Amino acid sequence: MDINFNYSTLRIGIIGGGQLGKIMAQKAKKMGFHVTILDPTPDCPAGQVSDQQIVGGFHDKEMLELLVNKCDVTTFELEHVDTQILKKLYDEGKRIYPSPYVMELIQNKYEQKKLLDEAGIPVPAYKDVKVPVDLESFGLPVIQKSKMGGYDGKGVVLLKDKNDVENKSIKAESFIEELVDIDKELAIMIARSIDGEIAAYPVVEMIFDERVNICDSVIAPARISEEIEKKATEISKKCIEVLDGVGVFGVEMFLTKKGEILVNEIAPRPHNSGHYTVESCATSQFEQIIRAVTNLPLGSTKLISPSAMVNLLGEEGYAGEPFIQGIHETLEIPELSFHFYSKKETKPFRKMGHITVLDDDAQAALEKALKAKDILKIKGSIKL
Repeated sequence: MDINFNYSTLRIGIIGGGQLGKIMAQKAKKMGFHVTILDPTPDCPAGQVSDQQIVGGFHDKEMLELLVNKCDVTTFELEHVDTQILKKLYDEGKRIYPSPYVMELIQNKYEQKKLLDEAGIPVPAYKDVKVPVDLESFGLPVIQKSKMGGYDGKGVVLLKDKNDVENKSIKAESFIEELVDIDKELAIMIARSIDGEIAAYPVVEMIFDERVNICDSVIAPARISEEIEKKATEISKKCIEVLDGVGVFGVEMFLTKKGEILVNEIAPRPHNSGHYTVESCATSQFEQIIRAVTNLPLGSTKLISPSAMVNLLGEEGYAGEPFIQGIHETLEIPELSFHFYSKKETKPFRKMGHITVLDDDAQAALEKALKAKDILKIKGSIKL
C-alpha cells in the first residue's frame, strides 16, 4: 500500500468479532474506513459496529477466502485461525497482517518459545514433553503448557507433585517450563508497521485472578525502576523484530525476584493489557493496529495519564442474558470509563467488559478501579 493510496475507499477485514474486534472496528470507522468482520456468531460485538459481518468460522476456508478477497487488508483479533488458506492468499499477494506465517508460529507456544530462545531472548527454562517421564525433568513443582490452543489460563497446569502428574497433566502435545520465582508479571504493547517502524507503549503491571488465571487488573505504568522498564522495552522490541511482525503485539513477561526479565508469551493482536491505552495514551492500541496494517505512520504512544484497568467478568453462579448491577454508583467515581462488550450471554468468568480509571497517581487509580469492581457486577437471567 503506497503513500498515494486512496484511503477514503479503504476496506479492512477483521478475523474475529469479540471485544477486541469491536473496538478495532470503532477506531477504523472513526477514520472513515469500511469494516467487514468474520465471526461465527451472528450480531457478535464487532458485527454490531461494522459495515458488514460474514457469518463463518475461523477454520472455514471458503469464508476466510471471501473476507480476504473483499478487503484491501485483513487483520486479526485472535490467533486461533486456519493459516493454510491464509498463507496461500498471502503468497498470492493479498495483504494480511500479521502474516499468516507469523500467526502459525505464534499458535504453537513451544515453537514460539524456541524461536525466541534461539534468537537470544531470555525465556524460562523449557522442555518438549515426548513421554510422560519428561514432565519431571526439572523436578516438581513445574508448569505444563499445551502447545496449541491455550488462552486465558486454559491449557496451563501447575503440577505440584506426582499425584498431579498422574491425574492433572495435559494429555495433548505439550511442554514444561520451570516454575519462575515471580516478583511481578509485566506486559507491553509493541506496534510495528509494514515499513519496520516500531513504537513501544509503557510497560504495565498485570494482576491475575488466581481462580481462573485471567488477567484481572492492569496498572499503567508498572511500579518498576527505569532500568527494568528500559530492559523490558528493549527485549520486547527485539521479540517483534525477530518475528518480523506487522501490527500490534502484546508481550507478556515475568520480572523475577532476582531482577531478571523473562518473556512468557506473545499475542499477535491487541491485548487485554493494552485496554488502558484507549483513555490513557495519545493513540490507543486499537487505532495503532489499524495504522500499522494499512501502512500509515504509527501514532504517539505517550502516556497522558497514569491509569488502572479492571476486567468485568461474569459473576459466578449466573448465566444467560446479562444484567449490569451497580452502574449508577460506579459512574460517580471520577475519571472512570465504562466499557461493555454487548455479548448476548454471560457465564461465570466470561469477559463482559472493563473499566479504566485515570488519576495522577497509578496506585490511587488502582484503588478507585478496585472500588468500582466491588460495586459493579455482571449477573445473568439464569441462576446456576
